[in-house]
Order: sequence, then structure tokens, then C-alpha cells
Amino acid sequence: MFVEVLVVGIGFLTGLGILAAAIAGPDNSRQLAPAAATPLAAGSALAFAYALGILIDRAADTALTPVRRRLRNQSFPTSAAYAQARLKLAVTPALSARADYARSRLRVCRGWVLNSILLTVATDLALWRYPVEHRPLLLASATVLGALAVVGFYLSWHAITATGYRKLAIQTAPATTQVVPAQPSAPTPHTP
Repeated sequence: MFVEVLVVGIGFLTGLGILAAAIAGPDNSRQLAPAAATPLAAGSALAFAYALGILIDRAADTALTPVRRRLRNQSFPTSAAYAQARLKLAVTPALSARADYARSRLRVCRGWVLNSILLTVATDLALWRYPVEHRPLLLASATVLGALAVVGFYLSWHAITATGYRKLAIQTAPATTQVVPAQPSAPTPHTP
């Protein structure tokens, strides 16, 4: 879980950095840039990115909880049935490893839904604040690409979540024994 939390946190920290630069403006940003380029700042940023990753992961999970519950209810009638399936999955290492990989991808997509929103807003604000050529084109491009990223990460999260619940339900369903109906006896030949 360390890597995905860090990936989410670095993305959010980048968005905060762009937002801070937009608020500070070009002159202040130029003066602050040397302080940001030190090893101490880099180490602090990495630690802060990890902590932010945890926070953003939880925030994204909370924001998407109603959708996640709806998806879970399609495969599991109750929370108890879901909990029991998770326990069954835990005893099968191969299936458990696949589920962990899917959850890792899910966390990244879930966190990047929020990251994409922040990065889009921050980039748009920075483009308004800084003197740039072709501002309308850049703003439109940043906004469209940001919206596509939000939708793409959301749809990826949705697909991974729905597929994960569906697979879990199938993999942990009780084994059913199929009863083969009795075959009629062959007629006995009639002898005179």
C-alpha cells in the first residue's frame, strides 16, 4: 500500500504546489524557488506527500462510498455475506494476491479522481495568473484534459470495483453439486 499512497500523495502535492504558485504570482514564486530546490525541502515534500496520500485516499473513499456500496450490493445481499466472502478469499493465497493487486489499482484511480480535479483547477488558475501566450487555448486544453482525466479515473475505479465484487462473489460462492436426473431404464427385450 506504500507505493499507491505515495503516488496519490505526490500528485496532490503537485497540485498544491501549482495552486500555491498561482496564488503567489510570478514574482513571489521566482523568489521562493531557490528554497524549494534544497534537499531538505525534497525530503520534507516526500514525507508530506506520503501523509497527504493517506488523507486523499480516505477522502476519495469517503466521497465514493455511496457508489461503492451500490456496486457491492449488486454482488452481495448483505454486509455479512461480503465479510464472509473476504474471509474465504484470505485463505487462498493466489486469489488473495490478485485481489490485493486489484485493490492497489483501485486506490490509485480513486485518489487520482480528486488529484485530477485539484490539478485542473490549479493549472487553470496558474494560467490566469501568469503571463502566457495563447491563454484561451491553454485554458481550454487544460480544462478538457483535466475533465477527461477525472472521468477516466472515475470510470477505471468504477470498473475495477464492480469487477472485484463480481469476481469475489463467484470465487467464494458455495460449491454446488449438480444432480443428474436419473435416466430411464432401457426397455427389456420381449421374448416370446
